Amino acid sequence: MEEYAIQVKDVSKMYKLFDDNKSRVMDALGLTKKQLYKEHYALHHMEFDVKKGETVGLIGTNGAGKSTILKIITGVLHPTEGNVEIDGRISALLELGAGFNMEYTGIENIYLNGTMIGFSKEEIDEKLDDILNFADIGDFVYQPVKTYSSGMFVRLAFAVAINIDPEILIVDEALSVGDVFFQAKCYKKFEEFKAMGKTILFVSHDLSSITRYCDRVILLNKGRKLAEGTPGEMVNLYKRVLAGAADVEGIEAGEKGALEPKTGSVIDKDGMWKSHFTINPKVDEYGDGKAEIIDFGVFDERNLVTNTLQKGEKFTIRSRVKFHSKMENPIFTYTLKNIQGVAITGTNTMYEKVDTDTANDGDVYEVAFSQEMSLQGGEYLLSISCTSYEGGEFHVHNRLYDVINLTVISTQNTVGFYDMFSEVSVERNGETILN
Repeated sequence: MEEYAIQVKDVSKMYKLFDDNKSRVMDALGLTKKQLYKEHYALHHMEFDVKKGETVGLIGTNGAGKSTILKIITGVLHPTEGNVEIDGRISALLELGAGFNMEYTGIENIYLNGTMIGFSKEEIDEKLDDILNFADIGDFVYQPVKTYSSGMFVRLAFAVAINIDPEILIVDEALSVGDVFFQAKCYKKFEEFKAMGKTILFVSHDLSSITRYCDRVILLNKGRKLAEGTPGEMVNLYKRVLAGAADVEGIEAGEKGALEPKTGSVIDKDGMWKSHFTINPKVDEYGDGKAEIIDFGVFDERNLVTNTLQKGEKFTIRSRVKFHSKMENPIFTYTLKNIQGVAITGTNTMYEKVDTDTANDGDVYEVAFSQEMSLQGGEYLLSISCTSYEGGEFHVHNRLYDVINLTVISTQNTVGFYDMFSEVSVERNGETILN
């Protein structure tokens, strides 16, 4: 056990699903031998290890079992089968502030939480200034936490968990609390933990952070461990799972070659690309109906449909447009905006000087924009449209504003919205020290 901080051994978690409260009570009191519930397994025979000093990421779709296994590791839940062995003191950033007493002051909750984790009063005394400086909520720390804003609450909860100096840190989607400056402070502390050789188990939907910080990544799918490997390998496999382009059954069965990526679109010519995306339920769609966007999709450099893209790699935005009226030189467009609604980039066939000829009633056009992804890691919104000029007047035939989101994964972000991909050289006294 000396080599490992965490060992998850054949862990399963089953929940009983009852049709009504009467059945639940009868089962709890043992009043019937008949099974009145359906079995739902959140975890199936899960096994993995985390070595001391290692940063391991857990990724997977909603319902994959990520939060469940973290709660079992931290003792919040008990497994139905199997067991977990821990070697080291854990601090968990799961549901921030879950152990806070709303009637207590911030100071009192610091000592309460520290004691619950297993620290003495003297140890908490030593860390108190670090916690207060990190939280940076001023004299509010002497007020009951029920008077705090939500931002102040999570800042204090995060400060307590991150400054108690654990040997093992468990993080579940907790690095995005507070404003941008507090988030920067959180990530800096996270990097300090890595540099100190702490053991970190990290769950996040932010694949850029997973790629940047993790030594190894474990991919979960429907309560099972699907695969584990380098961050790049597992993020690419995760993208294929999301796109329906992974041989999940073959991987689970350990079949040779099942992990190998396939090339080419997973959608045939008669299929629908857009069915593989979560469409914005509040998409702003309008136009005169003379043309209709019947399908669209985003494809990575392997030509796999996905909304998760790697910075620096080539990707393609495709759309299919059916015409219900004759028109000259229809214009096809796309725009990428950040989540604040600022248009970052985009183009159209007119800007690109592409002659689209005459579209007749019933024609179906397929348009592809291919380019290298130079945007910083983060979340973006895609808009697409078909427009034209008729008699010198501009007309919108079909426009889909913010129809889907795109996630850009980056291991290194620069200043601003996009990366210039600069090449850097440094000389000292005429000698090159960095090239």
